[in-house]
Amino acid sequence: MNFESIVSNFKQLVPSSVDYWSLRLTIDSVESLDVRESVLQTPNFNQSCGAHITLINEGGIAYSATSQLDNIGLKNAINAALQWTVINKQRNLINTSLYPRLNRSGSYQTKIEQAWSSISTADKISLLQAINKSLKINDTIVDYQATLSYRSTESLLVSSDEFSIEQNFHYVIPGFYAVANKGTQTQMRSGGGWGSAKQGGLEQLAAFNFPESAQQTAEEALMLVEAAECPTGEHSLLLMPNQMMLQIHESIGHPLELDRILGDERNYAGTSFVNEPMFGNYQYGSPLLNVSSNAQIPEEMATYAFDDEGTVSEKTLLIRNGVLEKALGGASSQTRSPLSGVANARACDWNRPAMDRMANLNVEPGDKTFQELIANIEYGVLMDTNKSWSIDDSRNKFQFGCEFGRIIKNGELKEVVRNPNYRGVSSTFWRNLSAVGDETTFEVWGTPYCGKGEPNQMIHVGHASPACVFNNVSVFGGA
Repeated sequence: MNFESIVSNFKQLVPSSVDYWSLRLTIDSVESLDVRESVLQTPNFNQSCGAHITLINEGGIAYSATSQLDNIGLKNAINAALQWTVINKQRNLINTSLYPRLNRSGSYQTKIEQAWSSISTADKISLLQAINKSLKINDTIVDYQATLSYRSTESLLVSSDEFSIEQNFHYVIPGFYAVANKGTQTQMRSGGGWGSAKQGGLEQLAAFNFPESAQQTAEEALMLVEAAECPTGEHSLLLMPNQMMLQIHESIGHPLELDRILGDERNYAGTSFVNEPMFGNYQYGSPLLNVSSNAQIPEEMATYAFDDEGTVSEKTLLIRNGVLEKALGGASSQTRSPLSGVANARACDWNRPAMDRMANLNVEPGDKTFQELIANIEYGVLMDTNKSWSIDDSRNKFQFGCEFGRIIKNGELKEVVRNPNYRGVSSTFWRNLSAVGDETTFEVWGTPYCGKGEPNQMIHVGHASPACVFNNVSVFGGA
């Protein structure tokens, strides 16, 4: 797709009388390879491309989108948006004079050391076949799979004020799992980045121990079918970074989305227990809790130079020493609220408008080594890798289950336990944060599968965190 010619044609088609316009062009490509039980599944390659238009005219604002990028398609999209500006003006939904406009040009490119294309498709399939052999260590392993996917996104955002932002992203999405069965007991253990992703090239596989940890993953699945159930009671809880990813996502990320706080998600995914007066004074967590929106980690999934409204992305503390300071609100939402926010207005593809989405939302490292975290626990449970989640409509009460658990007793790691679960309330759980791991425990994770909005937008987010200890947590077993 020739971005330059489409922009040129669009400028000729859009009426000169329009107060302001922006055009976002996107090409999104995904290639996926899977080998399950040593059988190659049908390879997938998907590509979408299209244009998203924003028009402001005579006090009305509207969106339109099209995948027909010739003059006819662009003209039809422009006309549709113009009609909607009239309707929008009648409803007086937004003060268009406050709507964010591009005020600078720039670019961003994912850092890549080893390109996806540097290894042939045949060699990638051979790698997945080898991982399958490592997963099938005996007949107790009844299901196993390895996957490797790649995604690239090219985008260009231009405006009637003659600014333009070009950004190109590349992601690798690896992983594998093994399922063990013995009698009535079945347990799954995943590894190699399963359910997560990183920005970059094939060099990022090493950070997920892909493929090196395949046999260990299968061995841990065998341990789980032999293990005792996780004990029930109020105990100390040591969450590893892979599980911290979901804890951050559900009980900090979604509650702090400003459009949700303003009521936008009530009909679909619920509201938030957070309200506007809390910012600047609410004790969200213990003084050890520092949470940032951070665009400075190159391999994290949602690192970018600009969001989809053109706001410059920076590292910003949202929670400082446990106190709530800023919301996850992009420039548009900030026009509806006195609160300041960050550059996190994002769209999942060309056919969706930008909305408030957590990007890279991270817990900052503390000062405890992994051994020090364990040494200070008299009795507790280590939990790693999410397998189930449930949270209420206000993103407050939650219940999460993990794949893998280990007892901690008198400062030492003990036996493996299966079906470790815990529950809590966001507004008190983070206040029980008693120890935060240092840089040596800090890991970068993320998910490509965060859903929000009507119509739904499935988008990628990043979460990096050290291992963390929480006191007095309700822990229990059961599948």
